[in-house]
Amino acid sequence: MLQLYAIPQFPEGVIFQQDGAPPHYSNIVREFLDTTFPQRWTGRGAVMAWPSRSPDITPSDFYLWGYVKQHVYSERINDINQLKQRITDVIHSVTPDVLTRVCEELDYCLDVCRATNGAHIELL
Repeated sequence: MLQLYAIPQFPEGVIFQQDGAPPHYSNIVREFLDTTFPQRWTGRGAVMAWPSRSPDITPSDFYLWGYVKQHVYSERINDINQLKQRITDVIHSVTPDVLTRVCEELDYCLDVCRATNGAHIELL
């Protein structure tokens, strides 16, 4: 997926943020990231000493997955095809206005992180 869809759309010099999921820590994945993003990826096993995952500053964590789960599971799901369709429908229901609000929330989270010098915070 990274090779075919995501990476061709990345601007040159992008820093790739890898999460800590066990399948993403395999040797083959880390070797791929080392080759594709030399000295420019963060996560378990990365050379960069940057915390790779903070749900407070990761929009997909603090917004998108909660939004998707809330809407997908609002009614009973009968089979895998219905689940796939509902996920697709919910993702397509995210409007530009919603994404603007998410970006504004991210700006706020980053301001709080800077103000606290990166200390642990709880944002509700």
